[in-house]
Amino acid sequence: MIMSFGPYASFIVTSYAAAAIVVALLIGWVVLDYRSQTKRLRELDRSGVTRRSGRSAVDMPKTTI
Repeated sequence: MIMSFGPYASFIVTSYAAAAIVVALLIGWVVLDYRSQTKRLRELDRSGVTRRSGRSAVDMPKTTI
């Protein structure tokens, strides 16, 4: 099925192409950021830094107010 967009064909095709490029760039950005964050977490894990969510309430430092 061939669709005719009429006189607005160039605008419609350009709009869809721009949207596709933006979505592809966002996906690429998320993938690169994910890789960066996992690398950073591995480095922190190797250096001995632990996550606060991994500690129990007994391990929590007492603070004085």
